[in-house]
Amino acid sequence: MAEMARVIQQEHGSVEGTLLSITAEAVRLIPGADHAGITLVVRNHRIESRGATDELPRRVDALQEATGQGPCFDTVWKHHSVSVPDMAREDRWPQFAPAASEAGVRSMLTFRLYTHHDHLGALNLYSDAVHGFDDADDDVGVLLATHAALALVAAEQEHNFESALATRDVIGQAKGIIMERYDLRADAAFAMLVRLSQDWHTPVTDLATKIARREPE
Repeated sequence: MAEMARVIQQEHGSVEGTLLSITAEAVRLIPGADHAGITLVVRNHRIESRGATDELPRRVDALQEATGQGPCFDTVWKHHSVSVPDMAREDRWPQFAPAASEAGVRSMLTFRLYTHHDHLGALNLYSDAVHGFDDADDDVGVLLATHAALALVAAEQEHNFESALATRDVIGQAKGIIMERYDLRADAAFAMLVRLSQDWHTPVTDLATKIARREPE
């Protein structure tokens, strides 16, 4: 687990890199896990399939979104974790389970990721064998999901911070161009930028980007 934490820390700042490290470490640390992926559930039960080790987790996420049911939804909204010992005999999700079994899932283990209130998620482990997971795998999975959630939140916060800095910079560049072109003070230039944004129904950041990238006439 200490080695896993170090590996994930190396990807700090890259959300996608963090997710890929989490799933790779899940497959490495849990013997029964042949595949892994992270499902993020956003507004209106829309699913984002992230950090998949291969195509199988993405196919399963697509099935869950299409049917509106499955272990990921139960993990996010009802339970801290969900175990599916034999997908072919599973009856909790009558539309999802047969399709997942046909896609190649034999057993599955999911863990809730505690991120933030409007962006929930689950760490999903898949086995190519029926009854592919045991109690020890469940214990390791809980610890892994806890570390994963912390790393994911940290990476998202750093990404948001960097995006905010980039937004501030591009608005500053656009203000500078307007100030020079129209001989305005900084506050008047920003007011013009906001007014143009409203008149053209364009977000301030998008408009600022267009202005900042425009070559001088």
